[in-house]
Amino acid sequence: MVLSILRKMDPVTKFSLTLQILGLTLCALSLLCSAFTFQDYSDALGKSILFFEGQRSGRLPPNQQLTWRGNSGLSDGSSYHVDLVGGYYDAGDNVKFGLPMAFTTTLLSWSVIEFGSSMQNHLENAKAAIRWGTDYLLKASTATPGALYVQVGDPNMDHHCWERPEDMDTPRNVYKVSTQNPGSDVAAETAAALAAASVVFKDSDPSYSTKLLKTAMKVFDFADKYRGSYSDSLNSVVCPFYCSYSGYLDELLWGASWLHRASQNSSYLAYIQSNGHILGADDDDYSFSWDDKRAGTKVLLSKGFLEKNTQEFQLYKAHSDNYICSLIPGSSSFQAQYTAGGLFYKASESNLQYVTTTAFLLLTYAKYLSSNGGVATCGSSTQVDYILGDNPAKMSYMVGFGERYPQHVHHRGSSLPSIHAHPDHIACNDGFQYLYSRSPNPNVLTGAILGGPDNRDNFADDRNNYQQSEPATYINAPFVGAVAFFSSKTTTN
Repeated sequence: MVLSILRKMDPVTKFSLTLQILGLTLCALSLLCSAFTFQDYSDALGKSILFFEGQRSGRLPPNQQLTWRGNSGLSDGSSYHVDLVGGYYDAGDNVKFGLPMAFTTTLLSWSVIEFGSSMQNHLENAKAAIRWGTDYLLKASTATPGALYVQVGDPNMDHHCWERPEDMDTPRNVYKVSTQNPGSDVAAETAAALAAASVVFKDSDPSYSTKLLKTAMKVFDFADKYRGSYSDSLNSVVCPFYCSYSGYLDELLWGASWLHRASQNSSYLAYIQSNGHILGADDDDYSFSWDDKRAGTKVLLSKGFLEKNTQEFQLYKAHSDNYICSLIPGSSSFQAQYTAGGLFYKASESNLQYVTTTAFLLLTYAKYLSSNGGVATCGSSTQVDYILGDNPAKMSYMVGFGERYPQHVHHRGSSLPSIHAHPDHIACNDGFQYLYSRSPNPNVLTGAILGGPDNRDNFADDRNNYQQSEPATYINAPFVGAVAFFSSKTTTN
């Protein structure tokens, strides 16, 4: 009956109705089959935020909950006469990479903007995690006129050592982009992070919010005026670790979109209108990550059309529809890959980063649709539940959540004895015995979501298999928003 009705409709109406029917089907299946309770999701939310304490660089505050960590990187930037203390280590090493750190901060902020009302007693911790990132990004953005500091630590030297951040004796080289050596990608992402965070703090700390927004505007102007990829400017320092494979055009549109959202300044709408087509507005892209912002930008801008009927953003809503349909089996544009166990699968290395960003975009777009009387697409609960342990291996890929989770995490601070248990210095090469040890990590990196299983749902709990066992801040950041949604929506199994 439904199919016969669809055949008689014009293509646009048929596409829209098909999207809604598929969305309703996914909603029904996901809500009926939820493996976790409200309390479970709330617990996972708290732990997903707590993870960021394990990644902190700098002087730790008195209310630090992951107490096995200690102060680190207290002289970062000093040899260059700048203060670059603070920020986050990206993953299992001791380098502060600017591009993933900024993206992490943007996604944490977006999580709070969209789902902060569902975070309840976890909201302040989420905001503290954002501020830890923005405090550092403000320093990096304002320390030297005409420059943005984008990295602390030589990754090639760092990766030759296995040592605690508290013991670091590898070179803490400082790297920047400038008018002569541009980095529009990392600069525009930094602008996006500061702008998004300004929305988070607008009511609770107006002066801080204003500072964030004003700095974001200056950094974006720098990114736009002095165009170029930071991969070209910094070469082997950032590649292959965080090469800007997608180029910098996607970040320029992403940064402008966040400045439009945060400032409501008409100049950013004009910028988007004038430059959108050369910055990727017409591209369909089917993944969202620290490198490629196109899908996220489409969803972000679709809000303006769906909630305010801003006609300039109708194009972005159409591309958002294409992105959603690419994920739904049975749709004409379906192209996603899923494992037999139901996991969205994109890459062999750190696949769960794509799972968490996808789940977040699905829920955010669903929120925008529902505000316009549309249908929410809830299939993302399947992905969240898979991460938390509803999978063929019955393994939670969040450390410290559930009865069974990975014990051999590829993470220096977690795998080595803490400075409290072993106060003596552990030198660069002396730490490798802990990398190769078969013993569980002595320090639980609570809340860390790891790279995850392969395309056959297999997971090797092996510390040396970094593709599967390494956590990263940008895996957790979008998950904070996604799991917050379910912590308020689900009350029964």
